[in-house]
Amino acid sequence: MNKLIMTEWKGDVLTAQWTDGQIVRLSLDGRTSPSLLNRIYVGKVKNIVKNIGAAFIEFDGRMTGYYSLTENKEHLLTGEEFPSSRPLRVGDELVVQVERDAVKTKAPVLTGKISLAGRYAVLTRGREGMAFSAKITDKAWKGGLRTELEPEIPAGCGLIVRTNAYGADLSALREEIRSLRGQLEALLEEARYRVCGSRLDDSLPSYVAALRDSRMEELEEIVTDIPEIYGELEAYLKERQPGELAKLRRYEDRLLPLAKLYSLDTVMERALSRQVWLKSGGYLVIEPTEALTVIDVNSGKYSGRKNAADTIRLINREAAEEIGRQMILRNLSGIILVDFIDMEDEGDREELMEWMRDICRRDPVRTTVVDLTALNLMEITRKKLKKPLHEILRERERTPGGGS
Repeated sequence: MNKLIMTEWKGDVLTAQWTDGQIVRLSLDGRTSPSLLNRIYVGKVKNIVKNIGAAFIEFDGRMTGYYSLTENKEHLLTGEEFPSSRPLRVGDELVVQVERDAVKTKAPVLTGKISLAGRYAVLTRGREGMAFSAKITDKAWKGGLRTELEPEIPAGCGLIVRTNAYGADLSALREEIRSLRGQLEALLEEARYRVCGSRLDDSLPSYVAALRDSRMEELEEIVTDIPEIYGELEAYLKERQPGELAKLRRYEDRLLPLAKLYSLDTVMERALSRQVWLKSGGYLVIEPTEALTVIDVNSGKYSGRKNAADTIRLINREAAEEIGRQMILRNLSGIILVDFIDMEDEGDREELMEWMRDICRRDPVRTTVVDLTALNLMEITRKKLKKPLHEILRERERTPGGGS
């Protein structure tokens, strides 16, 4: 059984995905420091630093974002024909999208390659070609769809076909692509007449994005006890997915709050704790630092009767599964170093690497097992998009009244 739960948690909106009796994903819409991810603005070039190949662009008031000149060879300058390949100058105004939230001391990352996401596809301006979700493995289906949809992609754009598209009606895909194309054209036209700093397009709140991105055939219920959120979700479903409206439910039991029903306080406490116990009696210690996240695997209370090599293999495999779950639950990102229990056999080490790779392939965020270092630390990278859960909570605590 798969559910989406939206409720209030210490003044913010908490979205939890409940699958087969446990919470597998959490996201928090921070009212004190909301995510900027995917928002689109008219920005102004404030500074160009040639030795690092970057421009710093002011947007949304006095916020400054990092804009790579290596990644962005062409720019959507509002006063010129789109796109322009001339070098940027201080004072230029251009259309940018937030590609990565500010994380710790790092500024938000901006891009001139605009992406608009739908339920089935993502239309990208400045990234040409057609790509498919890695979870779609049906080569014949992909080949047929490519032939059908390539004529729908406008010049200068590309298309990413999302997992939800697999098995969907072709006419629904075409309709969505045409809708995204119309949105992009209207947005770029509007940018020419808007003042610098204007927000051209907002990002969906996490609770709506979670609904959009869910595979509806697997989702049995969408439940919230917040009247305003219920209204937003109802309006979204009526407009975009009317056939799923029956799955939306407003929870109204005052004797047992929704957060208590699903033990969300306990879930959040565990998602922020250093120590995570494994069923075998082993445990993980998770330590986020400024530069990376370190995870230590310990045998703990394990008292099995197997020989030492079998014991270590069992705990490491269980730890790998839990690490995959914790990366998603906590939204850990960047460099993650895992100190598994040392294994002497090279075959065991290779087997663990492949096991971890298979776990990372299930992650909806791009996650890569890089290698084992000389110190037998497994190096994993997970794409940085939104702030990790611990960072959002730390910001709340620093904000006056945010920890109430």
